[in-house]
Amino acid sequence: MEITILPLPGESKKSGNMDESALGFGKIFTDRMLLVEWKSDRGWFDARIKPYEPFVLDPSCLVFHYAQEIFEGLKAYKWSDGTITLFRPEMNARRFNLSADRLCMPRIPEEFFVESIMQLVKMEKDWIPTAEGTSLYIRPAMIAVEPVLGVKSSDHFYYFVILSPVGAYYASGFNPVKILVEDRYVRATPGGTGEAKTGGNYASSLIAGVEAKKKGFHQVLWLDGVHHRYVEEVGAMNMFFAYEDCVVTAPLAGSILNGVTRDSVICLADSLGFRVEERPIEINQLLSDIKEGKVKEAFGSGTAAVITPVGILGYKGESLTIGDGGVGRLTRKLYDTLTGIQYGRIPDTFGWLRKIV
Repeated sequence: MEITILPLPGESKKSGNMDESALGFGKIFTDRMLLVEWKSDRGWFDARIKPYEPFVLDPSCLVFHYAQEIFEGLKAYKWSDGTITLFRPEMNARRFNLSADRLCMPRIPEEFFVESIMQLVKMEKDWIPTAEGTSLYIRPAMIAVEPVLGVKSSDHFYYFVILSPVGAYYASGFNPVKILVEDRYVRATPGGTGEAKTGGNYASSLIAGVEAKKKGFHQVLWLDGVHHRYVEEVGAMNMFFAYEDCVVTAPLAGSILNGVTRDSVICLADSLGFRVEERPIEINQLLSDIKEGKVKEAFGSGTAAVITPVGILGYKGESLTIGDGGVGRLTRKLYDTLTGIQYGRIPDTFGWLRKIV
């Protein structure tokens, strides 16, 4: 697809000296966005990079009533020498289309997904912050915009990409969090939409997170939706537990997200000499292993935070400290290595980076 470039109506809304210490996450958006349409009788058409502005949508659009939508999340990084890179965008393209398959939506050509994002980021490169830990967050999404009240797959979709300069995820430092094992609500079940990146998964998870915070925890650790026995995700991240010589994470069995950072952690842990086991993690056995000191570290992985250390696990009124409750050496090593590769401080021996300029 050829992309039409539409001019901005005026000057860039970016101030000359953006306060990078006050960016937060997902609150500020750049001047431009990408928009492409799909119709059942035309396929993909009218790809354009245009000024960032609101959509005008009919109140009966399918996305509002039947939640036919998907999204992705990745980042662009600006190095100290001015180089701009993406981290494994082809994995996001692949996962986006798997989500599209599950939600009965059209696939976007994976090469176009990556190349169009690169073109958009290149045009908005002045928005990429350079302070420690900052980046340009990239949000591709697809929504059903056919105006009809009927449970069906839409005949009209918008695919769009917006960009947001974001601050360091850990505003107060890289510190361990407290997580609560959720044994009432479930995030996903086999055969559901757990492995798709769709908004409904996140909306249904909010209540558990709210209740956990009332109890003094930062986030929840989800158990499987059938037996309430096996560990799945932590919040919106994949979960890992480090033993003496191995790292364990839940298998990809259809109910958890195939995280880009998850896959990167597995590759890195293996390169550091740790055996990685993707297997069911039974909660009572896990608690026993924590009490006996067999579990040395625990952490979550995801695009936004990269690595989140876990210091305390709460379950049925009991709080267990993992290791010494601090940031473990492997957790720190993985965080420093991943972010080092992303920001160009460490050579990319895996071929993960896609250079833009």
